Amino acid sequence: MSTNYGYIRVSSYDQNEDRQVIVMKKMQIPSKNLYTDKQSGKNFDRPQYKKLLRKLKADDVLYIKSIDRLGRNYSEILEQWRYLTKIKKIDIVVLDMPLLDTRIGKDLMGTFLSDIVLQVLSFAAENERNNIRQRQAEGIAAAKAKGIRFGRPPKPLPANFHAVYQKWKAGKITGITAAKECCMPLTSFRYRANQYEKGVIL
Repeated sequence: MSTNYGYIRVSSYDQNEDRQVIVMKKMQIPSKNLYTDKQSGKNFDRPQYKKLLRKLKADDVLYIKSIDRLGRNYSEILEQWRYLTKIKKIDIVVLDMPLLDTRIGKDLMGTFLSDIVLQVLSFAAENERNNIRQRQAEGIAAAKAKGIRFGRPPKPLPANFHAVYQKWKAGKITGITAAKECCMPLTSFRYRANQYEKGVIL
């Protein structure tokens, strides 16, 4: 006798999975059969997904809302799909894409169409992920070009920094001594001195 399961994934703990839960309840999947990961979809190393895999047996049905909830890596989605349907011998239903329902179209043509749709959607999911990364990188680069700094602001320089820097620059004291006088690690002193020299820290 087959059992229905639902898999839910959001990318982080601050994202809400309610929409996916509501859809699963409409499919009358009991709460005990819902497995939720709050984790990136870049790979399948997820605790609840692994737990679900151990639970699934032949002829069970796995529901997911959309293909990107299963994962975002093109090759890994295809690998997992084949593992679930060929090795575990379960059926998969992608609720947002009726063509991706392995319960129907079990003939050669149905399987062929399902595979094509799966590959296109998997590629689209990964492509969107790469586009998001690129947009983030471009946004950060543009912000840096405008002088916007990221991370914690540097601590104010100690009051004696200028005098110590001048003595160190003139070779009157070593870097170790200069760092001690400024109450900072040697690496920090050298970094701040370099920035000071460039006029970054005034």
